[in-house]
Amino acid sequence: MSSGNSRTITSNQTGPHDKLAEIVARHLAHPTQKPFNQHTLDAFAQVEAWRQDKGPQRPLILDACCGVGESTAYLASQFPQHLVIGVDKSALRTQKHAHYAVDGDNYCVVRADLNDFWRLAHRQGWQLDRHYLLYPNPYPKSAHLQRRWHGSAAFADILRLGGRLEVRSNWDIYIQEFALALRQAGYQAHCEPYTSDTAQTPFERKYWGSGQQSWHVVADLDSKGLQG
Repeated sequence: MSSGNSRTITSNQTGPHDKLAEIVARHLAHPTQKPFNQHTLDAFAQVEAWRQDKGPQRPLILDACCGVGESTAYLASQFPQHLVIGVDKSALRTQKHAHYAVDGDNYCVVRADLNDFWRLAHRQGWQLDRHYLLYPNPYPKSAHLQRRWHGSAAFADILRLGGRLEVRSNWDIYIQEFALALRQAGYQAHCEPYTSDTAQTPFERKYWGSGQQSWHVVADLDSKGLQG
């Protein structure tokens, strides 16, 4: 393992946020009505056309917050019968994907706002086989709870897309909170330390090289949930 100098996450939280349950309940009860932004409408239309061309019956994997798409390419090689879609909001990151690209026509990487993309995918009737959130921004300040995906209005759309959800982070409180939010919505969720012989993202490589522990939570979203 290579060495690194990544700073550990610091936060004014010492455990899960005390307003987490209140915020999750509010978002589950009141879906967002925010208008879609045009660049994500265009990106989703592009991805949906690609999916129809490649075979809409093929099982879907969504690699959310994919960054440069290294994980998207890795997942596509591991699941050759699936269609794998990597989404990230940063054009700077998605434009670097060429460095990590692999041969194969079963995946794509696109720039889009996931708040809109998840909602569009649900409206289109997508049902995922697997769903990955590998190292999303943890927003460690307690005031930014609603910027974390489990504290955001997008959480309900994540759940409605179904599949096996796996979320990773190098901040254990983020993973604890995500598990609590999943349980509040009616799902079983297990969080534990995560290790692997293969780094799937630049984040994993960087954190592990700095001696930092990774954590993950896994849940089956095809089981009964959304508060029963």
